[in-house]
Amino acid sequence: MELLNSLFTWIMKKRIHQIELFMKYPHDVQEEWFQSLIATAEATEWGKKYDYHSILTPEEYKSRVPIQDYDDIKGYVDRMIKGEQNLLWPTDVKWFAKSSGTTSDRSKFIPVSMEALEDCHYQGGKDMLSIYCHNKPENKIFTGKSVIIGGSSQINNFSPDSYYGDLSSILIRNLPFWAEFKRTPNLEVTLNPNFEEKIDQIAEITIKENVTSLAGVPTWNIVMAKRVLEITGKDNLLEVWPNLEFYGHGGVSFKPYREQFSALIPSENMYYLENYNASEGYFGLQDQSDADDLLLMLDYGIYYEFLPMENIHDEHPKTLGLHEVELHKNYAIIISTNAGLWRYKIGDTIRFTSLSPYRFQISGRTKHYINTFGEELIVDNADQALQQACKKTYAVIKDYTAGPVYFKNKEAGAHEWIIEFEKQPNDFQQFCEILDNTLREINSDYDAKRYKNMALGFPIVHNAQKDIFYKWMKNRGKLGGQNKVPRLANDRIYLEELLSMIHS
Repeated sequence: MELLNSLFTWIMKKRIHQIELFMKYPHDVQEEWFQSLIATAEATEWGKKYDYHSILTPEEYKSRVPIQDYDDIKGYVDRMIKGEQNLLWPTDVKWFAKSSGTTSDRSKFIPVSMEALEDCHYQGGKDMLSIYCHNKPENKIFTGKSVIIGGSSQINNFSPDSYYGDLSSILIRNLPFWAEFKRTPNLEVTLNPNFEEKIDQIAEITIKENVTSLAGVPTWNIVMAKRVLEITGKDNLLEVWPNLEFYGHGGVSFKPYREQFSALIPSENMYYLENYNASEGYFGLQDQSDADDLLLMLDYGIYYEFLPMENIHDEHPKTLGLHEVELHKNYAIIISTNAGLWRYKIGDTIRFTSLSPYRFQISGRTKHYINTFGEELIVDNADQALQQACKKTYAVIKDYTAGPVYFKNKEAGAHEWIIEFEKQPNDFQQFCEILDNTLREINSDYDAKRYKNMALGFPIVHNAQKDIFYKWMKNRGKLGGQNKVPRLANDRIYLEELLSMIHS
């Protein structure tokens, strides 16, 4: 195993030179991908509609092709699911990633081409390991196995030749043999659609393995870890898996979960690496262990545009190329990909922390915010404020969500929070005050609306009972896979559902 570990580590580290090249020449790499994508798709139905053959520059592309959301391409996707090809992309598309529906209960099916699988999603996974091996050359990660909690995948109802499921399940179903060899448990268990049964199976099987790494959404890894400890009677995961050294996480902000993982894995040598992988593509990796920003991955078959959030509602919004972005401004991401998504608005927002190379932080969602009173509260604001409140009151948060309380008669509005604690604050009122004060410090719009309680009153915070979010997600059929608790909403739908459970 030591020899195999050295061989795998050497192979993974070879990729670092290519990563350094796109870091050094980012605009050249993006221009090459733009030209390649346009040329590849010019004979598709979409390419003919917008005359891709005559497009020579990104400026022509932007002026000719409007920004798309899922509703705009749904007709094409429906036809592809039924077996039609060469619509958005020239090669056959047989896999569709089912949206987790964090901002809408409606299912969305994102096309995943073989090029997207190989050159984007799998390349991202390999690069995550390459960065880890480069940053920690003494690693032993390949001497053991990795636990990955996937979703479920099934043949769809439209065509025997096309399939849909969570992105994680699609990736696991198509893994190369060498990756499958290093993964546990087996495929049948990993893709079990019964999440609670799957967690029990994973725990029972993996406690007998030499697990060196974990991967997946923090929420569900914590559920799995606690089940492992319940079965074994151990105090932490290192007593079960003494060689555990790496966790690749993504899907949600890690800030609310950091202390929980520190308790579950009490080791200063445990290495955490964040990745930004969505159904639409693999976008970023944490390449520096001492920083919490992500490197924008520029050679995965994706051409990027960035829409300033202040222009998000313009009738014909102007996007910026990579060379035009500024530091610390919020941008909605617009992508064109090797799966046939063209000027597609994925719904996430980022802000750049470095322009050489291009590093960024995920700041929220275009629809995942509270702006009922002009306060423009985004998920990043919420995470920062909660982190500060936890730090000063020695609390640990398990999950949370928040939404607005509307004006009523002469009463001001407010924000209402439902928070489930892993460790209770030593002073709950102080926790709430720090939450409010920190939001006022970091968000000037929120602070202005809080002035003398004129528009926004002091936040209403519910200290929810244990496992309330787990039960709520279960009731909604949203356990496991890439399903995530929606953090902020501009309406009260989620709040009312949870409050009815809290008070029942």
